Amino acid sequence: MNPEREPSTLVDLLDYQEQSVVSRTLIEKPTGTVTLFAFDQGQGLSEHTAPFDALVHVLDGEAEIALSGTTAIVKQGGMITMPANEPHALKAIKRFKMMLIMIKS
Repeated sequence: MNPEREPSTLVDLLDYQEQSVVSRTLIEKPTGTVTLFAFDQGQGLSEHTAPFDALVHVLDGEAEIALSGTTAIVKQGGMITMPANEPHALKAIKRFKMMLIMIKS
């Protein structure tokens, strides 16, 4: 299935892998990217910064997202924005899938 040309369900475009973080880039342009991620339970991304604004939409499961010292639990259907240059980290409380939209302009 080609998500650019056929209707598809985001949550079905990648599978979980045991003790791993899996990603699939759907769109990559000079102005931004759209990437899907699947995190197995307990997996995450350590604190880091990015030079661009981003939006995380949780498609399945439950994540703990830390943003500039504040922690939020984001569940299926929820979203959070992450401003450029602010430290953030993610951890799978339950395995979860997310769509990351990064705006570069």
